[in-house]
Amino acid sequence: MRGLAAVPSYVVMQPTTLCNLDCAYCYLPFRAADRRMPVPVAEAVAASVNPWAAAGRFSVVWHGGEPLAAGREHLAALIAPFGPGVEHHVQTNATLIDDAWCAFFVEHGVRVSVSVDGPRERNGDRVTRGGGPAYDRILRGVAALRRHGLPFSALAVVGRPGPGLATELYDYFLDLGCDVLGVNIEETEGVNLRDNSHDARQVTAFWAELVAAWRREPRIHLREVEWSLRYAAAVLDGSADDLLPRRLDPIPTVGHDGSVTVLSPELAGFTDVRYGDFSSGNVLATPLVEILAHADRTPWVGEFLAGVEACRASCPYFGFCGGGHAANRYFEQGRFDGTQTAHCRNSKIHLLEGVLEHARDHQSPAS
Repeated sequence: MRGLAAVPSYVVMQPTTLCNLDCAYCYLPFRAADRRMPVPVAEAVAASVNPWAAAGRFSVVWHGGEPLAAGREHLAALIAPFGPGVEHHVQTNATLIDDAWCAFFVEHGVRVSVSVDGPRERNGDRVTRGGGPAYDRILRGVAALRRHGLPFSALAVVGRPGPGLATELYDYFLDLGCDVLGVNIEETEGVNLRDNSHDARQVTAFWAELVAAWRREPRIHLREVEWSLRYAAAVLDGSADDLLPRRLDPIPTVGHDGSVTVLSPELAGFTDVRYGDFSSGNVLATPLVEILAHADRTPWVGEFLAGVEACRASCPYFGFCGGGHAANRYFEQGRFDGTQTAHCRNSKIHLLEGVLEHARDHQSPAS
């Protein structure tokens, strides 16, 4: 976990900045504007991605705005330059999904992940541009996916973790029919300035309860919990050092205009008087493979890597999280070389503590 890898495991692409929803916790700065990615940007990215995909598994994640707001014809044109070995994923609010979109997903081999926060009453922050509830439209989209037999993942944002919520959420997503679930505790980042500090005991209890719900009926791959269990098992058998990669995945995000932001998609579109626009280059001027080869020379990236080393030296949880996320440090602390953030506590430290708390509470008497 020292320095940046030259080859990422996936690339995030922004087909449009526009979103048809106006969620209260959204971090995106230009979601009311329809700035679409020109096809030459996708062609430039594909020139680097296709050789990577030929050498091993590789994904392109279409993430807006709302990617489907770009329209089927334009999204198809953006996908077209990528070779057959590239896996395509789309993160969507599902409100635009209908039979035609389902046919599109099948034709282009697109894997779908739906953003929904649980039952109707848990989706108060997910609203239309007019301020109305979006929940029924989300469910119509999910129903279309299920009608066509398309597997899908789900991503839920938790604003206020409390007793009973984890069980409620897990049971909901069992019924919804997703096969993978990611749970994010709301983060203070981008244009979302809402505070994300919570009582430590409450957050730990939330994660412990989620583990208990999952173990009762583990039909869903539960992203955060399964990673925590893999880490705990690796610590016990002495192989924890093999879990994290030798170098950080650069996670390049290619904005609608071709600009490349590494490490944190949430930084794309923002500027700072010290760091500029956070980009490490533009694929219309420089091949993506070359941008990533020199991304660690981007001033703010060097500062972030210094922060990773500070985490390594000071935090007992470093082997689990690998030094945290750049955007969380910047938006919480105003710089990149700090250490522990509220996001670290909510979604890393208390997550692992919750998994261990569940294990302690359910160990057999003989152990």
